[in-house]
Amino acid sequence: MAAPVPAGPEDDPSAVLDELSRNFTYWEPGPGNGSLSSAWYRRNQVHLFGVLLAILGNLVISISLNIQKYSHLHLAQKDLPKPYFKSVLWWSGTLLMAVGEMGNFAAYGVAPITLIAPLGCMSVTGSAIISVMFLKENLRASDLLGMTVAFAGTYLLVNFAPNVSQAISARTVQYYFVGWQFLVYVILEILVFCILLYFHKRKGMKSIVILLTLVALLASLTVISVKAVSGMITLSVTGKMQLTYAIFYVMLVIMIASCVFQVKFLNQATKLYTMTTVVPVNHAFFTTSAIIAGIIFYQEFLGAAFLAVFIYLFGETNVGQNTTRFKWLILWNLA
Repeated sequence: MAAPVPAGPEDDPSAVLDELSRNFTYWEPGPGNGSLSSAWYRRNQVHLFGVLLAILGNLVISISLNIQKYSHLHLAQKDLPKPYFKSVLWWSGTLLMAVGEMGNFAAYGVAPITLIAPLGCMSVTGSAIISVMFLKENLRASDLLGMTVAFAGTYLLVNFAPNVSQAISARTVQYYFVGWQFLVYVILEILVFCILLYFHKRKGMKSIVILLTLVALLASLTVISVKAVSGMITLSVTGKMQLTYAIFYVMLVIMIASCVFQVKFLNQATKLYTMTTVVPVNHAFFTTSAIIAGIIFYQEFLGAAFLAVFIYLFGETNVGQNTTRFKWLILWNLA
């Protein structure tokens, strides 16, 4: 039996403005219910906790990426360089990345994908600062401008993300998993992934666009599976056991496999290009891919006002364009 579709707001202007206000404050507009009121914090403390976890996790990830980049540079300076996976320093960075991803894992379990994914902007800023201070990479005025406008886009994304608190049960995941929207999306994604992998492996193309697009395509599956696994574990802890369903283990396998191959392609990108190039482009690609996956699989914008969706997508475009605009000339020459 089809799941009931949430009713959306009416199409008249006042209803649209009310919906925008609800998105902005995460609650009904009214006295004492502004975005800075104590009542607002109490009602949305779970989402705020998810945001805090995502910010801390992304900052840790930015440190880990720079440690891995430093290990590649250190190995390249040796007369007989050994494989990077035999480097203790590289594994330290990988372990730190796992810690950061655990923060994101927990965040996806308590907040919508469309709220958490844009916070990867913190990784962009953190990586840029660390790479300039410790790896002695150049930071130009255009880089600073790009990061500033990216923060503006992230502000729109976070404020106009759908205010949904969806309990992720095994039956819910099963329903979405066999939905036609997701099946079409997966088929298209597999097709694009195979084409890019052919050019990368068979034709020897090492373009950063190809590498990070492969990462982004895998990331969309990671985000879907991470939210599913995290949500089912959260529900199980509260007493509603979900770990007996086969879909939990299917999602767990997808999560682990997609993460492993993401690390592989991302590691190749950090080995070939500077961190101030890799991190902003990866953020733009990852955020776009993760948000599209969240909207298609979990239907997080179902019933939302058109104007709220438009402003959210405008913020996404803002982030995507401005974190990479100052890199496209480099990408064109390196492709």
